[in-house]
Order: sequence, then C-alpha cells, then structure tokens
Amino acid sequence: MSAKAISEQTGKDFLYKYICTSAAVQNRFRYANVTPETDFDRLAQEHPWLLTERLVVKPDQLIKRRGKLGLVGVNLDLSGVKEWLKPRLMRETTVGKARGILKNFLIEPFVPHKQEEEFYVCIYATREGDYVLFHHEGGVDVGDVDAKAKKLLIGVDEKISEDTVTKELLTHVPNDKKVVLASFIVGLFNLYEDLFFTYLEINPLVVTKDGVYVLDMAAKIDATADYICKAKWGDVEFPPPFGREAYPEEAYIADLDAKSGASLKLTLLNPRGRIWTMVAGGGASVVYSDTICDLGGVNELANYGEYSGAPSEQQTYDYAKTILSLMTREKHPDGKVLIIGGSIANFTNVAATFKGIVRAIKDYQVPLKEHEVTIFVRRGGPNYQEGLRVMGEVGKTTGIPIHVFGTETHMTAIVGMALGHRPIPNQPPVAAHTANFLLNSSGSTSTPASSRTASFSENATRGGASPAKKTKIGRWHIDFSHYLFSYSLFNGFSFPVAKGTTLFSKHTKTIVWGMQTRAVQGMLDFDYVCSRVEPSVAAMVYPFTGDHKQKFYWGHKEILIPVYKNMSDAMKKHQDVDVLISFASLRSAFDSTMETMQYPQIHTIAIIAEGIPEAHTRKIIKAADEKGITVIGPATVGGIKPGCFKIGNTGGMLDNILASKLYRPGSVAYVSRSGGMSNELNNIISRTTDGVFEGVAIGGDRYPGSVFTDHVLRYQDTPGVKMIVVLGEIGGTEEYKICQAIKESRITKPVVCWCIGTCATMFSSEVQFGHAGACANQASETAVAKNKALKEAGAFVPKSFDELGDIIKSVYDDLVAKGVIQPAEEVPPPTVPMDYSWARELGLIRKPASFMTSICDERGQELIYAGMPITEVFKSEIGLGGTLGLLWFQRRLPKYACQFIEMCLMVTADHGPAVSGAHNTIVCARAGKDLISSLTSGLLTIGDRFGGALDAAAKQFSKAFDSGMLPMEFVNKMKKDGKLIMGIGHRVKSINNPDMRVQILKDFVKQHFPSSQLLDYALDVEKITTSKKPNLILNVDGLIGVAFVDLLRTCGGFTRDEADEFVEIGALNGIFVLGRSMGFIGHYLDQKRLKQGLYRHPWDDISYVLPEHMSM
Repeated sequence: MSAKAISEQTGKDFLYKYICTSAAVQNRFRYANVTPETDFDRLAQEHPWLLTERLVVKPDQLIKRRGKLGLVGVNLDLSGVKEWLKPRLMRETTVGKARGILKNFLIEPFVPHKQEEEFYVCIYATREGDYVLFHHEGGVDVGDVDAKAKKLLIGVDEKISEDTVTKELLTHVPNDKKVVLASFIVGLFNLYEDLFFTYLEINPLVVTKDGVYVLDMAAKIDATADYICKAKWGDVEFPPPFGREAYPEEAYIADLDAKSGASLKLTLLNPRGRIWTMVAGGGASVVYSDTICDLGGVNELANYGEYSGAPSEQQTYDYAKTILSLMTREKHPDGKVLIIGGSIANFTNVAATFKGIVRAIKDYQVPLKEHEVTIFVRRGGPNYQEGLRVMGEVGKTTGIPIHVFGTETHMTAIVGMALGHRPIPNQPPVAAHTANFLLNSSGSTSTPASSRTASFSENATRGGASPAKKTKIGRWHIDFSHYLFSYSLFNGFSFPVAKGTTLFSKHTKTIVWGMQTRAVQGMLDFDYVCSRVEPSVAAMVYPFTGDHKQKFYWGHKEILIPVYKNMSDAMKKHQDVDVLISFASLRSAFDSTMETMQYPQIHTIAIIAEGIPEAHTRKIIKAADEKGITVIGPATVGGIKPGCFKIGNTGGMLDNILASKLYRPGSVAYVSRSGGMSNELNNIISRTTDGVFEGVAIGGDRYPGSVFTDHVLRYQDTPGVKMIVVLGEIGGTEEYKICQAIKESRITKPVVCWCIGTCATMFSSEVQFGHAGACANQASETAVAKNKALKEAGAFVPKSFDELGDIIKSVYDDLVAKGVIQPAEEVPPPTVPMDYSWARELGLIRKPASFMTSICDERGQELIYAGMPITEVFKSEIGLGGTLGLLWFQRRLPKYACQFIEMCLMVTADHGPAVSGAHNTIVCARAGKDLISSLTSGLLTIGDRFGGALDAAAKQFSKAFDSGMLPMEFVNKMKKDGKLIMGIGHRVKSINNPDMRVQILKDFVKQHFPSSQLLDYALDVEKITTSKKPNLILNVDGLIGVAFVDLLRTCGGFTRDEADEFVEIGALNGIFVLGRSMGFIGHYLDQKRLKQGLYRHPWDDISYVLPEHMSM
C-alpha cells in the first residue's frame, strides 16, 4: 500500500519541524500523549505547560468527526482532563460500524478564539495534480466541503504562489488575514510535496492576531517514499484503522515484507473466526475475500492477506506458520477451514512456495488436527502440478483433510466447497503436466511455419462487426479508428498528443531494462511458438556492467543478444525498437523511465516495479501524455498479444501459454489491474471462448500509467476484437468512464465487466487490500457501486466472480450465433525445447553431479555447516574449534575437543621469522607481491621437514602402538630402517630447554581427554631418544599428531575406521597449515607496514663453491 494514514501527533510533528512560512505558527510541539501506562506526574514534569494552561484532550486513533461524537474535552485543567479520561480511556466505543478501544489520547493547549477565526484547508492528490480546498468557515459544522469549498488544482510539476492562493481561494477571507493565510497555505503545500503527503486536512485552522493555530489535523503519507524521506520522517508508525487492533503478528509479517523483494501482507479481521485464507496474489486475495463474504462467511472471515512476487521457501514458511499459529489458538465448535488459493502464477515457482507451506503444516499437524482444520487448495502456474502433489501427500501422511485442485477448477470453487455450498469432487480432473511441451519431433532447427495467421474471427467477412466511429468534439474531427486520447473524453476536453491504437504487432521489437534473463528467455520462447520470424527482444540495458553479449535460446538454436551499459547506445543501434520493458527497481524506475521518454522512437513503456512513489508516477504520466507514449504499469506483470508479443513474464511459462492458447489470437480482449488475475482471465477466456486477442494488466497502483478506458477504446477501434472483458477493482472512478462511453455509444462492442472488492462494504473497519489503489475513499469508489453503474449502463455484469466465466461464455456464444465471430480450425503450435534447468526442476531428467559435498549447503534461507544452521552455530557458541569440527570432521565435537583444536591453532600460529615458511613469506612480501602470493610462498615450504610432520607422526606412532611394539623396539626398528621418527627432535629446544607449547598441550590432554594411550606411548619413546641426545624431544608436531589420534579414537564421535581414515587422508596437517597461515599473514602485514624494500641475501652469508678447474 502507498497512501497510509498517520496519527495526528505524527502529522503535526512533521508540520512543526519542516513548514516554511512567514506566518507565525503557534503552539509548536506543545502536545502530550496519554496511554493507559501514562504517569501524569512524570508527564507534567516533561510538559510543564500542562499545569499552567487550559487544555484540550481527544483520542488520536484515526477517528473522524470526534467533535460530533463527543470525543473532545475542551477548556479543561489537568485534573479535569484526568476526570474526562476516566470513563473513556480503555473503554469500548462505537464509531460508525466499527467498535474499538480508546487507548491513545492527545492533550494540547486550549486556544480561545471566535467562530469567524476558524478556517478549513485540505490538500489531496489526484491523477492530474493536487487539489487545495479552502473554506472560510471551518470547525465541526463545516458540512459538505466538496460542495462549499473553493478549489485550486496545482498540476503535476506546477508551482503554487501566494498571489494565486489569494485570488482563487481567499475571496471571502477578511483582508487583514489574507497575507497570513496565503503564506501558510503555500508553506503547507510545499511541506505536503516535500514530505510526500497524499492527504492533509486541517479543520479548524485558527488565525488570530497572535498567529496561526493548527487545531485538528488528519493526514496520509506515501509510504513507498520512505527511501527518499527517511531522514525527515524517521521511523513512522502507521496506526491501524479504529476498530481493528494492531497485532504483533501483523507487524512481524510487515517486517518480513519490508526485508523481502516479494510481497507479504496480513490483516487480522476476526482472530476467532473459522475461515482462514492464505492466498497468492494481490488481486486473487480480494476475489477470495469477496466470494467468502458473498457466501455468507463475512462474520467468520478471520484474516485478509496475500503473498506474491516469488517469495522463497523460507519466507513462505514464515508466513504460513504465522497463520497456522494464529488459527490454532482457539477452537471453534464447527472446526475451521484454511483456503490456500491463488490465480495462475506468471513466474512464481508454485512447488517451491508450497514446500514452505508444507513444512509449516507438518510442524503444526498436531494442533491442526486438534482444531479440526480442513484445508482446500487451488493453484496454477509454473510447476504447480508438483506443488499440488506435495500438498496432497502431506494430507495423506499427516491425516489432515487436504483437498487439492488445479487450473481445471474455477479459481473460487474451493470457497463454495469449504463453506458447504457445493460438493467436493472425489477425483478432480488432472490437468496436463508442465512437462507436456516436448522437443520438436522433426528435429528441425528452422523457425516453424505459422500455426495461425489471424484471429479466429478474421478469416471471413465480419458480419455484424461494429464500424469505427468518427466523433465530433467542438470543431475537431477525430477518427477513433486510428487514435485514442490519454485524457478522458468525458471530463472536459483537451488535445494531448494522440496515442496509437495498436501497441504490439508480430514485428514489435523491444529493449529490456534490467538483467532479467528468465523473463527474456520466456519472451523468446513465446516468440518462437508464435512463429515470429525474429525475436522480439532486440537488446538489454544494464548499467552495472560493461557492454557485452548475453546468450539465449531461439527454439533449438543459441543466439546472442547485446547488453548495453547506456540507454543511448542501445537506442542508437536499434532504431527499430519502439517498446521498452523496464525491470528497474522502485528506486531507479523513475529516472530510467524519464530517460527512455527522451527517445522519440519509443511508443510504449511497461514498468514492472511495485512501490514507486505516487508523485513520481504522476510525473511519468504527465510526460508520457505530452509525448504520446502509452505506459503500462507500474506494479504490473505487463500484457500479452497472442501470436505477436508478450511483456516479460506475462502469461506464465510455456505450458500455460499453450494451455490458454496464447500462441494465436482469439476474439476477446481484456484489461485488468491485477497481473495474477490477468493470467486467470487468460485461463477463463480460453476455456469459454476462442481465446484472447489482447490482454493488459494496467497495474495495482492508484495512478496507473494508462487507465481502463485507454485500452477499452483501443479494443473498440480494433477490428479483430469482438468482445471486451474488464476486471475492475475497488478504488478510483475509472470504471464510470466506461459507463459513460457505453451510454454515449462510443463503445458498442459487448463489455463484460466485474469489479472486485465487494467485500469491503461488509467489513466494520477499513481494510487495505493488496493493491495500493484498492481502497475506496468515497461511496462511489466501492466495487458494489461501480458494478451497479456498469450494469445500468449496459455492460454484462455477473452476480459474482464465480459467474464471470458463465457470462463471458454466454456473450461469446451469442456472438457466434449471430455470425460476428466465426471460430476457425485449431492448428497445433510448434514445439519448443525445455530448458535443462527447468526439466531438472520438474524431475524429468537426471545428470551425474560434477561435484559432491557433504559439509556445507548454502542454497537455503541460511548457510548450513554439516547439517547445523549458521544461526545455531552461533547460538551454541561452539567457537572456531567447533566450526572446524563440523567442516572437517562432520561432527559436533565435545567442548574439550573444540578447545584443544583452538589451542593447537594458537600454538602453531607462528614460530618467528627464521623458519622457512615465514622466511619465504617475508621475501615474497618484500618483492612487492600481494597477500595471496606471499602466503602461498610460505605454505609451499610445509612438508615432512617443516611443519608437516603431524600426519607422519600420527601414522608412525599409531602403527607401532597398534602392532604391539614396545617403545624401544620401535626406536631400534626406525634406526635399523634408516628412517627418522617424525615428531621427534627440535633444532633449538631440548630436554633441558623444554618447549612450553608442548607442555601446555600435554597438560590439557592429561586433564581433559578420556584416554591418552598414544601420547603416553610417544612420551615413552621420548625418554629413550633424549637419553641419546637431549634435543630429540617430542616436538609440537608430534604431540599434536598423537594427541589428535587419541582424540579421534576416544571422544565417542568416530568409529576406529573413521578415526584412522582422517589420519590417512591428511586431516591433521591441516591444523598446522591453518594455524601457521595466521602467522604468515602477520609477517606479510608486518613487512608492508614497515615498508621494507626488496630483499637481497648478503654475499657473506653464501659459501661460493665452484669446480676447481673453473677457478683462476
């Protein structure tokens, strides 16, 4: 949602901080907040004026007309405020249909004033600009301000001036107050613009000789502008509408939504209700709520919510478990139902999201059965068959009744089943599998012949087709068969640049902004199956890389599509492009779109991003209208013209393209707000008619780039379109323009129309649906009012969404009967190879992996070390030793083992600059080499002679001990064989100058290890070797080697074979390598810090020994 209401306190805080006006704004920041937890003594200390001034107290909970409801206490002292609050604070109150608890109040200074000093001012956003309303009589009895107030429209990108305000708004204001009011209103409007308000009302605004007083205020801000206004807004709290509590679960989901690129919404309506929903898609979620309410379930509907935009498995799991947790807190005598519904997804992998839901169901299976929950599932889209299979399986394994349906079942049919209004089929029909588009059997790599050259209705003379009309407006004659106007024909007349009737053809070329390879490949597959001669994507623009070529498939062949860093280069080199598809983020979409409109070759722009601030969208609309460019979006999946062109992910994957016959044109054109519902319309229309001619999803924002009438009038003027379907929505008034066009015979083709959101009028409090524009600000904007008006105008309007398909079929059959539509013979489309990655996802193929790993998995929501999530690694505080145990040994080692590993790393970290490894590292660093090269130089010296004796020592001592050899026998054998005993001997240390590192480790092993047999054996060997020579001691390498064997054999985590295997494969040398790397890096940094120059070894430290015959 974009426009969100803020509390009066927040609104005034913004005003007092940032308004810039010469008017003296009084009582700045003089307000105090009261809640049930308020300590009045402390409040008085923080706000001393509470003890000295007369006061006003009122609830600050988005309640309208508080004065009329007796909810304002006036001219009280602090004790009077306390008395006034006693019967009201934490008491239930009814406001309209809503019942809620009063628990947040605002105390402000009382302002004595006369009635004639009260004024009314309001600023609100519309598509064409911002209206400033002013009335010279404010206060509780202001009445119908829309009828009474003076209005001033400040168009998009226009500036407001004090002269204009005085002239247009202040005609009835006393002269002595005009200057003050003009300055304040200009300052207020600039504040409204700068802080991205969408609504700001002050009533009354009091002007006295002392200055301006803002008494009561109501405001909304565009929440999508947070990334722009964060510095000024701070952390804004958006209170829920009065009558609906703010639940922590709602805040949790809102937080998930904010951190995700997907959309996750949750509103609790009645936590004790028995009907719960988990619906995919902003439009679909409204349709399901409508149907539940239509079937009498409004009082039992527990929640409204939606998830969309391809959430991950973990995000879906978090969303699902929140809902399951809520619905299993209180039992219902009739049991409960969970409706997991959705339209046909365009790009969301249904199986992946269902995995998250399945995990949640498994976790909550016990409470779900205890609460007698029955689950109904209906979904379509990429890999939906696998998703439905998994969902059905979990029902069988858990014993929870789960009824599963796919695209063969009408979207909302499961609601009737869940509520007992229709029977549950025993065996639902099985739809074709996603895999049912196969390799071209002919093996040909050439582009196939066209499977269809025209619409079903274009093969014969079009009897009964409506001729394009010429309309006369004033002295202008406009031929509507070629143009439509971006400005409404019915709200006065202006003459903007005309826009073309045909947006897309079989030869349309586009540039795609953003590295959306999956969407582009989907477009190319669509082009191929539509038998286009050339791909529709000419180039891509991606500013974050240099110019290069990206590989894609064109049927069986691989092709290269150029990617440009700059838009100008792409436009210059591809003059035939007239469409831009923008996948830019919400932050960059505005700038990239405005840049695109500088190029006259572009006629159509599709903006996919959701969450673009409304002020930016309106600037885009204004620029597009001036240049004659059609904008589809923002917040859309796009549109599709079967047989010609599709935008991005529209229409879903190839299986849905084929199932909905979108590879060739039909006779029905549609326009929808919702992207997901547009794909559902593809399904419905393909099942009830000869198919879709063109379909556009204009987007769910309050101000879409193009509106319903823009496209409906195009369809009216397109000969191939024989009937029109419109899926409208609560919010806005665009549908009334369709009504007027029908009444004035501007639209003569049959129009089937249904506005979703009829449930809104049944709720006791305001609910913001998934789309930003799905909110009625007045009665005429409700879905019920619009459906009624459309029916009266002559459109075909079903009784509910359930009947939409029936009405479409009825109208279509009538057109066929009249000969307006002559269905043509169906021709099979060409086949397209399936991508390898998708085939593997569907389980159709298998391939030996190039690599195998058993220690780490980074693919999920969080990193996993040997089965242990990274969050658990930190919670358990296993440290570096424990982490090494997971990654090296695939075990969670005991605490003493983890400590021992860390001690080994510490004692082996360094042994001075003189040893070979450190020496090499230093020489390399001084030669100017980088860290990696220098470190590698040092590591390459590690071997049996330096540092690499851990494995060898472990193997020699283990073999001798395991064979039963006495220590003396072992020493004698090694001497006889002429072999050194690894781990014995030191160049510096001796029995008389012991190595403290060895002593520390030896003491720890003796104290903590369950057994140290091999260490004891090695110490016995040391006694023999040191009796011969004092420096033949058990060194650090040897001690770590034998102690590690004791650890592996006795800690209880390994079998004897596993312990021996780790020694055999060289795991123990890794301890020295890892530890000594720390020292080598230290030496590298030390040399760089000391700025040491190139090292050259001194001559006097080199003995030059040349052959005698070569000497002089």
